[in-house]
Amino acid sequence: MTRQHEDSTSPIEEAMDWFLRLQETPRDERMLEEFAAWLGRSPEHEKAWEKACRSWELIGQVPPVHRPLWHPEPAAIVSPPVRKPWRAWGMGTAAAAACLALSIAWSDMRPFYEADYATHTAEIRKITLEDASTVELSAGSAINADITDTSRRLDLLSGEAFFEVAPDPERPFVVTAGGVKVTAIGTAFNVKLSSSETTVELAEGLVDLSMDGAARTSFELSPGEMVVVDRESGAMKKESIAGEDIASWRSGRLFVKDATIGSVVEELQRYHPAWVKIPSSSLAAQRVTGLYDLKDPDRALRALVEPYGGKVHRISPYLRILAFF
Repeated sequence: MTRQHEDSTSPIEEAMDWFLRLQETPRDERMLEEFAAWLGRSPEHEKAWEKACRSWELIGQVPPVHRPLWHPEPAAIVSPPVRKPWRAWGMGTAAAAACLALSIAWSDMRPFYEADYATHTAEIRKITLEDASTVELSAGSAINADITDTSRRLDLLSGEAFFEVAPDPERPFVVTAGGVKVTAIGTAFNVKLSSSETTVELAEGLVDLSMDGAARTSFELSPGEMVVVDRESGAMKKESIAGEDIASWRSGRLFVKDATIGSVVEELQRYHPAWVKIPSSSLAAQRVTGLYDLKDPDRALRALVEPYGGKVHRISPYLRILAFF
């Protein structure tokens, strides 16, 4: 059955669709003929096919059944009979990439089903708690809240949140994030939870920080200070931060200071509708400092990797790969 595609479908999207179709039905002779016709249409199609195969290899997928098609040579492809070339359907690629992203990210999605409050990709939400404190959730974030007559406890499960605490000396406001505990009475602060670190930025007031199992159990943070806690080692790095850079995501900007590209991609992922993959460990390890536009995540990704010779490859509407090639 012939499928149609929009004229805007790029060769790389068509190549990814061909890759998936050949995986699903590797012994379909007619499909092989149609693929040969598509591949032979232009050098651009050959390059797109090579890039698609290389991309899937980098993100850990198994090679296709027809291994010779990864690096096709003239003798490897039999010229098909004359017929109207079949064009790949971009939606097939999009759907397949979306399913792949969902299957891999399932463990990351669980907190959102367990949370009292959560946000979707690129969504920001402000919540007023029972004690009149407010929580502003960044994109792709989740939190549980337990406000009682005797205590105020919140658990940041994923992402980032800015807290404005209503003063109540009898009920300290406690936020936990990956084993790091932030205690406040009346103050304003931002907490960010990544895969390996917890970051706290203080805008107003005073907070006390502690970490389970850390050699240094607790210390205080003053306005204009931030601390980055390595949850594996327990190391805490305290630095100064400008007031306008605290919770900069609230104004559509991402401020990072001496952070790895990999960790910045992790943050940008919460604002990007596509799955973003960075298979090159050397590219991911490069360190950056700067401001990035959260309203245009593709532009932010380019600004992030291009100074180091990296490129952003739009494999489909649902997949981006950052690489040196």
